[in-house]
This record gives sequence, structure tokens and C-alpha cells, in this order.
Amino acid sequence: MSSQHVRLATLRRMKEQKKRIVVLTAYDTPSARIADEAGVDIILVGDSLGNVVLGYDDTIPVTLSDMIHHTAAVARARPRALIVGDMPFMTYKLSPEQALANCGRLVQEGGAQAVKLEGGAEIAPTVARVVEAGIPVMGHVGLTPQSIHQLSGYRVQGRGDAERERMIRDARALDAAGAFAIVIELAPRETARAVTEAVSCPTIGIGAGPDTDGQVLVLHDMLGLGLSAPPKFVKAYANLREAMARAIETYCREVREGLYPSDKHSHGE
Repeated sequence: MSSQHVRLATLRRMKEQKKRIVVLTAYDTPSARIADEAGVDIILVGDSLGNVVLGYDDTIPVTLSDMIHHTAAVARARPRALIVGDMPFMTYKLSPEQALANCGRLVQEGGAQAVKLEGGAEIAPTVARVVEAGIPVMGHVGLTPQSIHQLSGYRVQGRGDAERERMIRDARALDAAGAFAIVIELAPRETARAVTEAVSCPTIGIGAGPDTDGQVLVLHDMLGLGLSAPPKFVKAYANLREAMARAIETYCREVREGLYPSDKHSHGE
């Protein structure tokens, strides 16, 4: 693993050389530091924190203040990985000026090095305006969680020729607007492959098969820390929820039985 910081040029070079890009979410300093030391290329401070950290049913209640707070915590880990912060619901769609002001806050106050915006061709002018101002933008097509009410829930997107072509058009518009990468969420493998081949920037899949330029997972899902069953596309690489529960149960028992603290954990005169 290189000790050099991951830059936009690094990611473009990785796509050209067909090296897979690894993205993982993190929402605080310790998890960001661990993810970075383990070798991820991008740390995404996702608005998924609404589901896995703040206890919401979806991402819509997450505020810009929430995102600034958690992004700043990740930035304090000083990772070599690129820090990308999600722009939350209705903080960038009223106008390019609104988007630019709020993206600027996430960079200046939160320490993000780039921002992620959900949407396709309809937000391409906004992406272009933000990029023009010097803020790197990651796009996001397919399932866009901030639009789950309009999409009738968490459903696979891009099925069939018409939907596939629409997703390709959306991705091309974002690419032309200057997005440095595009997340493709919950799409058929064939659609994700077609989008990846249609754009010059790297694509990052989540529930979109293996043919994208990289992959992203939610930290709590891949570590088995979720309170509900993860989506089909998630591979759990650990079951930390069980490990944490066992440790806490042991702590409770030892305190109640007078086994902790022992002399080893006590101070003498």
C-alpha cells in the first residue's frame, strides 16, 4: 500500500490501468483511521450515517450540520485516502448557487476533499458549476436513496433497454460536467458494465456487480454491525455485533460478581 495521498489523478490512472478502486464509508475518527490503515482508496462519509449511526429509517432526515460534524471527525484522522462527503437531501437541488454554497461549507468546515451529489442529467449543470469553482464532485446514479419515495422504495434500477439507456445518458451527462467518479447503486450487472464503458471517469458499484471500476460498501454492513439483515449484495466480512455483545455481557457479569475491577485494574496508595 502506497503512503502517498490518493488524488483525482490517482483514480483516473487506476481506471486506465484497470486497477480496482476500494471505497468504504466511515463516520468518525477511529473507523476512518482503521479503514485508511487497511488500505482503502476513498473514505466516503455517507449520508447512510442516518441509517447506521443516527437511527433514522432512511437518509432524508440527515442535515448538512450532521454531515459537517461527521466529515470533520473523519478528516481529523488525516487519512491518505481521499475524503468524499455526501451532500444531504435538498442541500443542492434548488439552484447551482445553493449547491455551491453548501458544498463549500462541507469542504471548508468539514474538511471534505470532494463531495457526492445524487442525480443524473438534471443536476449536470450544478455539477459543472461546483467543479468550476474548484470542488471535485462524485456523481451517483441508479438507486438514489434521497429519492426513495419517488422510486417507490429500494428497487433495482436500470432494468430493460429504456432504463439502461437513460442511466447511460445520466452518467454521460455527469461525466461531461466534470464528475471525477460516479457511483452506480443497485443496478443489473449488464447495465453497470454498459455505464462503465460509456464514461471516461471511474465508476464505483454498490449492488451493481463486479464490472465497475471499484466497489463501495457501508462499514457497518460489511462488519456485521447492522441491526437488521443487510441487502443481498453485501458480504459480511466479520460479525462484530456478536463479538461486541459477548464482550459487554462478560463485562456486566464481572461487575455484578465483583470480578472487575481487580487489583490489576486498581491504583494503590
